[in-house]
Amino acid sequence: MASVLIIVFSRIQHDARLRRQIGFLSPHHRVTVVCLDAPAMDGIEVIRLPEHKLTFAKKAFAGFFFFFRIYAVAYRLLYPYQQVVKNLRSRTRDLVIANDVETLPLAFEFKHAGSKILFDAHEYAPRHFENVWSWRIFFQPFNIHLCKKYLPKVDGMITVGWNIADEYHRHFGVLPEVITNAPGRQSLKPVATANVIRLVHHGICTPSRKIERMIEMMRLLPDHFELDLILMSPERSSPATIAYMESLKALASFTNRIHFLPAVSVEEILPVLNQYDVGIILIPPVNFNYKHTLPNKFFDFIQARLALAIAPTPEISAIVKKYKLGVVSEDFSAGSLARQIGALTPEMIQQFKNNTEQAAAEFCAEHNSVKFLSLVDQILSKKN
Repeated sequence: MASVLIIVFSRIQHDARLRRQIGFLSPHHRVTVVCLDAPAMDGIEVIRLPEHKLTFAKKAFAGFFFFFRIYAVAYRLLYPYQQVVKNLRSRTRDLVIANDVETLPLAFEFKHAGSKILFDAHEYAPRHFENVWSWRIFFQPFNIHLCKKYLPKVDGMITVGWNIADEYHRHFGVLPEVITNAPGRQSLKPVATANVIRLVHHGICTPSRKIERMIEMMRLLPDHFELDLILMSPERSSPATIAYMESLKALASFTNRIHFLPAVSVEEILPVLNQYDVGIILIPPVNFNYKHTLPNKFFDFIQARLALAIAPTPEISAIVKKYKLGVVSEDFSAGSLARQIGALTPEMIQQFKNNTEQAAAEFCAEHNSVKFLSLVDQILSKKN
């Protein structure tokens, strides 16, 4: 049984990937989690990072140091966690797991002689928010710097999809193992498809997702299609996010066939989704990670035994076509997806639902657990 330290700059109660990662490890290893916040978890030590408010002055100073490539100072301004490092540095540990690129400097501060580092890249860090000009100026060079400095030093690396793994390999010479965002395998059965077709989309409410396109899509669909939007707003939503949600509701006011529902917890979402007919994914490729996304919701829809109606995101559409799970639009417009959905009959939808059984058996947390734990064992057995 090894001692494992997991580092993540998020609140674990809202991070399904991290909760699965902890679930994979905890039956076999002693796990400590350093995070912003977490629910109580049996047998897991949680060390909460101190809350700190990024004032305008701190952001300005950090921006100055980022611009002039003085990264060590900028990092300490944005992530002032040195007291946590000081408190934990004396502890020995066998494995440190760094989640997302910004945790890598902290992970290497925790590293002892003989300990190993596993990096979960989640997405492709050098092009994370490349659609935002300010991010490109200040953070893109920083993320590239972190990748160049730390990726050659890690003992293992994982990410969420094959195209992202290939991009890391192309630019940094490291080929990550792919651990998808699939939930645990469910024994749910498809519900019978009725004459009123129930569409559903769930996920974060942010303008970059262009949720308004799904609302526009509903203008083009016949009256027997209904759409439920189960949207999660980030904690402490910005005024822009709140305004975006209100704009979506105003845009949808032309019909009573669109409903906005409150967010549902990770534990409850799959039975809720199971009551629908078709899961909708329409994520415009505004940046590299959106273009190559394999999101939680995709695997949630499969485990919930829904038909899929998606835009032509490469890795998602390849799986949908291979397993005959639903329809793929020609482009990312509302009209293109509406044409595909409008042609669906209850019989076609039911067949797509039935086809999810094989995909649900293959894309599940249980398979990922075997891969993940095998990689952890390989890393722990490496000689320095």
